[in-house]
Formats: sequence, structure tokens, C-alpha cells
Amino acid sequence: MSQDDEILGKAYDSKLMKRLLGYVKPYTKYVVLAILLNLLVAGLGPLRPYLTKIAVDDYIAVKDYDGLLNIALLLVATLIIQSFIQYFLTYYTQLMGQKIIYDLRVKLFAHVQKLALRYFDKTPIGRIVTRVTNDIEALNELFSSGIVMVFSDIFIIVWIFIFMFFMSWDLSLVTLSVLPILIYGTFLFRRKVRESYRDVRFHLARLNSYMQEHITGMAIVQSFAKEDDEIKNIASINSDHKKANIDSIFYYAVFYPVVEVLSAAAVSLIIWYGGGDVIQSSMTIGVLFAFIQYTEMFFRPIRDLSEKYNVMQTAMASSERIFKLLDNETVVKNPDNPKSLPKVKGSIEFDNVCFAYNENDYVLRNVSFKINPGETVAIVGATGAGKTSIINILTRFYDIQNGRILIDGTDIKEIDKRDLRKYISVVLQDVFLFSGTIKSNINLDSENISQEEVINAAKTVGAHKFISLLPNQYNEEVKEKGATLSVGQKQLISFARALAYNPQILILDEATSSVDTETEILIQQAIEKLLVGRTSIVIAHRLSTVQNADKIIVMHKGEIREMGTHQELLSKKGIYYKLYQLQYKDQEISKPA
Repeated sequence: MSQDDEILGKAYDSKLMKRLLGYVKPYTKYVVLAILLNLLVAGLGPLRPYLTKIAVDDYIAVKDYDGLLNIALLLVATLIIQSFIQYFLTYYTQLMGQKIIYDLRVKLFAHVQKLALRYFDKTPIGRIVTRVTNDIEALNELFSSGIVMVFSDIFIIVWIFIFMFFMSWDLSLVTLSVLPILIYGTFLFRRKVRESYRDVRFHLARLNSYMQEHITGMAIVQSFAKEDDEIKNIASINSDHKKANIDSIFYYAVFYPVVEVLSAAAVSLIIWYGGGDVIQSSMTIGVLFAFIQYTEMFFRPIRDLSEKYNVMQTAMASSERIFKLLDNETVVKNPDNPKSLPKVKGSIEFDNVCFAYNENDYVLRNVSFKINPGETVAIVGATGAGKTSIINILTRFYDIQNGRILIDGTDIKEIDKRDLRKYISVVLQDVFLFSGTIKSNINLDSENISQEEVINAAKTVGAHKFISLLPNQYNEEVKEKGATLSVGQKQLISFARALAYNPQILILDEATSSVDTETEILIQQAIEKLLVGRTSIVIAHRLSTVQNADKIIVMHKGEIREMGTHQELLSKKGIYYKLYQLQYKDQEISKPA
């Protein structure tokens, strides 16, 4: 379990709050309006017991029915006004909360897109999704019903104190005599809830991680008939989560009755002390009645503040995780003054390149080669030889530690990443399709690629045939990960996607390894058309697909061991010869002329 998932943080962290308030600043008018409305709502509530006191002492005691009717109407009016104000208060606080989390979510997602692939290699996707969804939503609760509503509770308590001390300072002190016990109980409750909350978050993170991993790998679970075992595992994790929640509920179940008992004790003290004053005629019955109402009203915001503490603690923990992601600088940095490539010819040069995913654990060592514009170069080698790493650094998904990579004589570190990638199209072995349509997966919703260009690209790679047979053709819905399409169909769509962007440099990474022979022949025909006029790098296990390449580079343990044409490499009888022999051991290898 990652430490990120266990972050609890302080119930209030001034540094985090200062950063959060930075997102509130554009909506200051909403905050000011909400505070003013809170002040009004908080004042109208405590006004009612005071009006009740007037009704009892000034009208009921003297049997003034007209005056009593006026007070009753005034009480109804305060309730109606309070309801209207409460409506606008709720509306504007929710509106402000939604606007803030909209801004924050967009900023967070934009930042995630800037992060280098190195970050995603080490971070579970589920954790990132949780940051953009659950953690952001926790902040919505803080802004819409947390910070602003805390003012409401505080204002209510202040107004209650004002009315109480205005009517009777000695009875007010008697009422507040239970406060030390309440304060002690509240601090104890906060500490216990804090501990239980940590356990709930920890076990919820375990539950989410396990569910995500095993739903993603459902095919493996079902293939090996592991359903019963997985049910037992999830039941155990779920049991821990249930127990943590029950422990948390226990403290609430104890705290709220304690508050009720203290409230009843305060009422009892008021009746005892105030009742004695009423008997001695030093206090009116209306004051006593109002104090009982104030006491019951006083403990309600106390309970609410305990709930707000939970909201605050959740928000602080969430904001800490969010800002930790926003502060992450695992990025491939752009140059301060990037150079432009007005017209790319397609020359590629690796000059003594060394690269490691992890520090000092080099997967490429002293790699040097040059590809002329329009050439097709194949890269072959055993698994782990470093073939795909060459693609990753050419597209600047990762930065190299030593050496240079040049395109048309310009170091790619001096080119803006996005501009660089505009000239390169990559077709990977594992095709990823987005939810949407066939068309949107080919042009990726680009306004610069028309329907006609999409169709032409599909026709060129042989995808148009199967697309035209679909009920909605290019508008056919594509499910998540292209679940309704075959592997070959997805691969053809990825070829059409690469062609639609008309790249000057084309990279095919094991692009035909997952298709059947018939589809492979179709793709090979498409590849021949794709390669014309383009600089191409083809990575392949099947040596039959690279025999016509202008140059073949043989990688072994991160180094270039051989380089030449198909016939030249066979004649050397080195690594390439052995790889070829393994694939065609039943066929006689003809010697080159």
C-alpha cells in the first residue's frame, strides 16, 4: 500500500488552506455573499426564542390576543425569510463549490497529461483516477458545505450568546457550566475519530486497488477458475473495511448521546436555577422559556461542527494528495527557446546514445546509427535487447542520459515536444482504442482531418472493407478498448490513424505480431504503401517482414552488434544469422550470391 493512500494530514493545515484559497479567489464575490447570507440566517434563528420570550411576558401574561397574533405572524415571517435566504445560501455555496472543483479538476488533468511516461510506469492508474475524481469531490464538500457553513455555526453560537447575556448574564453562566465537559469530550472524540478515519481510508484504498486489478484481469481469473478464491480474498479485505467503519460509527454513536445528555443537563440547570428566580419573581417565565430554547439550539451547531471537522480532515488529506500530484515534476522538459522544423525531411541520427529507465541501469549503451530521409530501417533482436527503448527516446517519452538524437541535424532536445511528435506516427503492438466511433479513433477528433481523409486512410491500409460492412460504418460505436473489434481490425484502425496524420517519420513496433496470416498479408501490402516517401523504423520479431528493409540493425543487450542489409547480415553468420536460422530451421538458408 502506498503512503499516499495513508495520508491523513492535519484537520487544518494553514499552508494547504492558503493554496486552496487561491482557487477560491476568482469567486470572492460568492464567498462575501455567502458570509452575509450566513450572518442573516444565523441571526434569524436565535431571534425566534427572543420573540417567544416577548410573547410570553408581554402578551400571554397580560392576555393581549392582538399583540400575541402579531408576534405569531412575526415568527412565521422570520421562518419564511430564513427559508428564502437559506435557499440562496445553499445555491450559491454549491455553485461556488462546483466552479472551484471544475477549475481544479481541469488543471489537475492538464498537469497529468504533461507528466512523463516515467511517472505512469511507477504510479497505478487507479490512484491517479482517484485524485482527479474522489479527492477533488472531497474538496467540493469543503467549499460548498464546509468552510462557509462553519461560519453559519459560529455565527449562530455568537448570536445565541448575545441574546442570552442580554437577557440574563448569571443564567447564561449557569448554562455554559457544562462547556468544559463538552470541550473535553469533543477533543477526545476528534482524536478517536481521527484514528478510525485513518483505518477506514487505508482499508478503502486496499479494497479499491484489489477490485480494480482483478476486474481488469478478469480474463485470467476466469481462465484459471479462480473465482472462489478471489471471492474469499475480497471478502477478507471487505471485512476489514466493514470493521473499520463500524469502529468509526461507534465513536459517533457515543459522542452524539453525550452531547444530548449535556444538553439535557444544561436544561435541568436552567430549570433549577432559573425556576428559582421565577419563583422569587427576579426573572420572568418568558426568559426561562427562551433560555431552554437557546440551550437546545446551542448544542445543534456543536454537533454540526463535529461533522465539519470530518469534512475538513477529509479535505485536508485530499488536498495534500492533490497538491503532491500537482507539484510532481516528472516531466520531459521543453527547451526555453525551442527551434522550429519548417519542413522535416526525415533524417534521423543517434550519436553515442546511452539511456536508462532507472539510474545507472542502462538499457542502451553507446548506440550510434544514421537513417537517411525516406529509408526504411528495421530493428531486430531478442526480447529486452532495447528495441522499444529506441522508439521511446526518439519520441522523447523519455530523455537520454548521454549522447544526442538528431532529426534533420537538429537535437530533439531543442525542439518542442509537441512539434516533434507531430512529425512522427507510431503503431504499437498493443493497440489502444478510445470509447467513441471508428472515425474519432482514426482522426482523434482532429478538426484538421476531414471525413474524406479518414476514408482514404482506411482504404489505403485495407480497413475500409470491414468498416463499410458495419451498420453505422465510420460512425459505428467503439466500446472501451475496442472490445467489439477483433485484434486484426483494431490493428488496421491504428494503421489508418497513423496514415491520417500524414507523418514524415513512421514507426511500426511489432505491428503485425498479433494478427493472423491473412490479415498480416493485408497489412504488409498496406505497409508498402505507407513507407513510400517516409522515413520508417520497423521493429519486428518476424524476420520475414523486414527482409526488404534498406538497413537492418541487430540489437543485443542494449548495444548494436550488427548492421547491414538482409543478405549482408546472413553472410556474416552472426546474431542475425542465428535468429533467422531459429525461425527457418526447417528451411535451407541459401547463401548470398
